[in-house]
Amino acid sequence: MVGHMSESKPVLLTGLQPSGNLHIGNYFGALRPFVDAYGEYRSYLMVVDYHALTSLRDPEALRKNTIEAVKDYLAAGVDPKKAIIFKQSTVPAHTELAWIFDCLVTVPFLMQGHAYKDKVAKGLEANAGLFTYPMLMAADILLYDTDVVPVGEDQRQHIEYAREAATKFNNAYESLFKEPGEMIFTNVGTVPGTDGAKMSKSYKNTIPLFGSKDELAKAVMSIVTDSSGDVPANVYNIHQLISLALFKSGLEKFYQEHKGQYKVLKEALIEDLDRYLAPMRERRASITDADVARVLEDGAREAHAVSEAKMEMVRKAIGVA
Repeated sequence: MVGHMSESKPVLLTGLQPSGNLHIGNYFGALRPFVDAYGEYRSYLMVVDYHALTSLRDPEALRKNTIEAVKDYLAAGVDPKKAIIFKQSTVPAHTELAWIFDCLVTVPFLMQGHAYKDKVAKGLEANAGLFTYPMLMAADILLYDTDVVPVGEDQRQHIEYAREAATKFNNAYESLFKEPGEMIFTNVGTVPGTDGAKMSKSYKNTIPLFGSKDELAKAVMSIVTDSSGDVPANVYNIHQLISLALFKSGLEKFYQEHKGQYKVLKEALIEDLDRYLAPMRERRASITDADVARVLEDGAREAHAVSEAKMEMVRKAIGVA
């Protein structure tokens, strides 16, 4: 499948969250920058279905979301011949290595985890999986001699945890693990939602990435407009993003010419959104579940071979083989 990819390329790994429908904030914030960059690397895209178990207890939803996550990436432009796309649960080395790392780090160290601390602070159940989550993530990253992991600024700690796990192992046994770096998409601004706050599912202010034209229209018409000015800032900020992506040009002139005409401006945004998103939407509709199954099968074979070679060295080093 991807055996022809240059082995000399640096390795990139990213986790796909099987968490349901994407919105344009996900696309411009993470998906598009990734699609622009992944070809320069030997890239691993892993659907993190075991990570999802810390909060999702719905087997049907997990199965469906896993397939949907792969379709999203394929529709957004990832070529499965240029990336290794696989499901975490099909590669046993991830959970095996996570246990080994669990035996090397301390409880106080894991207690510093942001996700764990946030749950505790909110009074939610912090299950043991959430507590040891950073070590499963460290295993995900370190198994493939990963050079870079694309992360948001708020996820930088995960990479620090992976580096710490690598150091602990290398010091306790032998130097088998490379310390990864992070890839922060610095030129990506926050994508505003329909209410002007950051676009987020939890705020219910999203514009769906693969929505129909009617769904796009509904979301755009719900954008909160500032009635005190001639230019509705929320509409303009979203439209500017789409215009730059579509035409490589801004909208100052158009918005000046249609001052105060909120309906005209929203309708123009609907048209440009649809023009930009329609090709992806159509591509996504053409990808079958069987296509996804084939991609995941090929990816699992490749990921399994690489991770198993690493685990043979690990087992020897720790004394179980």
